[in-house]
Amino acid sequence: MSQVSDFHRERIRSVLSSSRLMPVITIKHPEDAVPLCQALFDGGIHVMEITLRTEHGLKAIKEVREALPDAWVGAGTVTCLAQYRQAEAVGAQFIVTPGVTEALLEFALTSEAPLLPGVSTASELMLGYGLGYREFKFFPAEVAGGIPALRALNGPFQDAIFCPTGGIHRDTARDYLALNNVQTVGGSWLTPADVIAEKDWAKISEIARGSLSDIS
Repeated sequence: MSQVSDFHRERIRSVLSSSRLMPVITIKHPEDAVPLCQALFDGGIHVMEITLRTEHGLKAIKEVREALPDAWVGAGTVTCLAQYRQAEAVGAQFIVTPGVTEALLEFALTSEAPLLPGVSTASELMLGYGLGYREFKFFPAEVAGGIPALRALNGPFQDAIFCPTGGIHRDTARDYLALNNVQTVGGSWLTPADVIAEKDWAKISEIARGSLSDIS
């Protein structure tokens, strides 16, 4: 049976180690993508998960990759092979899924863009674990048990590393990051809809800097 390559694991580890916070970005207006991500980058966050929750996600990934060559730019909310291939084609450097299927896990083994698979149960974790995955997104974190669940998973899966996302806020991120099996925390608090609507990019940078300061 094929296993996750060293290249894929090194890429995902590089992504997770580049920023302890990963913004979950949903683009509603295509003209916001580059200035929003530039503001996050200026605030010290160098990893961006741009979701495919709107029709603008793929174009945003392409544009941000070109505008911010020193940032890690990945595709989030990838739920099928067609989306995975589309995200690869526009230059996504990594892929994040909300859950796992055998088809996605196996396709990712030979993909140019490595996968951070989403799990919420031990059974889902074991699907990826059997193929050599050791880095996972834990989603939806708060609904799936939050910090107590991650502590419990550390028992049978001591070499698994997580990026919890879902229901985490600026004032709880530090508690998650205190766990020895959490490297990065994802969240949408870094990109408030009202601030984006006002195109207050300086405020986005301020939120990023403040959030990083909170966990330092």
